[in-house]
Amino acid sequence: MEDRNSAVEPYDSGLLEVPDGHVLYWETVGDPAGTPAVYLHGGPGAGCTRGARRLFGLGGFRAVLFDQRGCGRSRPPAGEPDADLSANTTAHLVADIERLREHLGIDRWIVVGNSWGVTLGLVYAQRHPERVLAMVLGAVTTGTRREIDWITRDMGRVFPREWERFVAAVPADERDGDLCAAYARLLAGPDPQTREEAARQWCAWEDTHVSLMPGWTPNPRYADPAFRMTFARLVTHYWSHGCFLADDQVIDAMDRLSGIPATLVHGRFDVSGPLDTAWRLHRAWPGSRLVVVDDAGHGGGGFTGELIAALRSFKAIDPSR
Repeated sequence: MEDRNSAVEPYDSGLLEVPDGHVLYWETVGDPAGTPAVYLHGGPGAGCTRGARRLFGLGGFRAVLFDQRGCGRSRPPAGEPDADLSANTTAHLVADIERLREHLGIDRWIVVGNSWGVTLGLVYAQRHPERVLAMVLGAVTTGTRREIDWITRDMGRVFPREWERFVAAVPADERDGDLCAAYARLLAGPDPQTREEAARQWCAWEDTHVSLMPGWTPNPRYADPAFRMTFARLVTHYWSHGCFLADDQVIDAMDRLSGIPATLVHGRFDVSGPLDTAWRLHRAWPGSRLVVVDDAGHGGGGFTGELIAALRSFKAIDPSR
């Protein structure tokens, strides 16, 4: 029997040049003759991990993973002091997904997304429904201002001490405004110490608002200054612009996904992304199935197992249908 926790190594990888001076790192795992799938990581800015590969470790898939603009092994990195983020928007990422599909000669694929990757996957599918066989979406988000405000402000009711530290990093006259925009400005500033402290405080808050999930431990990636800076810059860039979406854009366009089967996986204890977001999306999408994982939060518990089970249910789907 195959071990889900064993390493899954790519059988191919490469770099794809896309417009605006960006280069994307991509890799493929699994079976070259398997059902095509694309994995969209979270963040924005988290990059792909070895753990994401394991979703496809039981065979049957030709899975494509890539680092979105500015993060992971893609270049240039968003964490550099002079990084220009003007060509790093949701529309740019959607176009990159299509370029990657064409580059790899894939006609249609299963779209798999986690957290921010859910929002990105939904926008991609709504713009290119003819390219989507099915969707598996975990830790559901839809990119609304309500979701962003919940994490950055309302969550202070759950973690008041930690939230005070999070807000204290912002100048006093900006604390009642858009905290994402305030952090984005600090992270783009000229002073290295100010930038580093802002990245540190932002990532400390990120670790806090997912900490109620069973089995939680601090994210070791936040100990890496380069990762911390890249991640903080990209999250604040996207969130301060409302994920570059009209509010409720995803829900308002759900009719475009009619006929596309999907499984939504969400943790009962996901306090940073409450279950009502997944429920609302499920209600607007007759072709979807919602799996609530009672021992999970924003991951953890049986979360990964349910994602793998959802993927396996679509393994035999006919790409030519």
